[in-house]
Amino acid sequence: VYRYERSGTLHGLMRIRGFTQDDSHIYCTPDQAHDEIRSLLRFVLSVLRAFGFDDFEANLSTRPPEKSVGSDQAWADAIEALRAALEAEGVEYEVDEGGGAFYGPKIDVKVRDAIGRSWQLSTIQYDFTQPERFHLEYVGDDGARHQPIMLHRALFGSIERFFGVLLEHYAGAFPTWLAPVQVRLLPVRDDHHPYADEVVAELAALGLRVDMVPADEKLGNRIRKAKGEKVPYVLVVGDDDVAARTVGVNPRGGEVDRGVALDEFAQRVLHEVDDQVNVAK
Repeated sequence: VYRYERSGTLHGLMRIRGFTQDDSHIYCTPDQAHDEIRSLLRFVLSVLRAFGFDDFEANLSTRPPEKSVGSDQAWADAIEALRAALEAEGVEYEVDEGGGAFYGPKIDVKVRDAIGRSWQLSTIQYDFTQPERFHLEYVGDDGARHQPIMLHRALFGSIERFFGVLLEHYAGAFPTWLAPVQVRLLPVRDDHHPYADEVVAELAALGLRVDMVPADEKLGNRIRKAKGEKVPYVLVVGDDDVAARTVGVNPRGGEVDRGVALDEFAQRVLHEVDDQVNVAK
């Protein structure tokens, strides 16, 4: 989606002129709407929790007074279905009177980041116009033709904005499963490069995202840079490690652990990633 924003309103990844939306459209009967909306809301919350957000609130936006489509009964039923889903899932919400689009009411889900700032991300919205515009129909149990309900669902809203919120939430220190580089190898000297390359290949074969920075500058400088990039695990390998097939483990925010068997370290990180991925599921 491209939107010509004024230059003064642009804000990093949070507000940009070109962005990607993860919008999907669900068609259902009026009788299915409540269960469908609740299922969508549950899905939205599970995805946000998987990324580490657990403080939610929502806005329930109702019919705008100046212009709208759809009957009074359709709006009343839609607002009630959205309200019931929020209450069934235990999500705190405020009613934004008149804040809906002209084509239907909506739920906007907001998250709070690690320092308490609120960000609007996910949306579940009715659309009264599209089924009519495309002449959509289904045959009901009564044998007659009826118009279905259409629901918009955006999990992240804007993908770019979502990742901007993630960066703010974690201050760049992503959990291991999400970190772009999970493990960095630092050989002490040039002659340790072959072993470091072996470690990189072995960890990469297990599915870990790993790289190696050669000994072109002092070890301390390379460790500081890796810490500044907030890499979850920095591995230092020297003479003793080459001889014993071990690594020196320097975890982000933890104590250095020297002489760790490579297999032991690999299993440790894999279990950590698997645990986090299982939470995400």
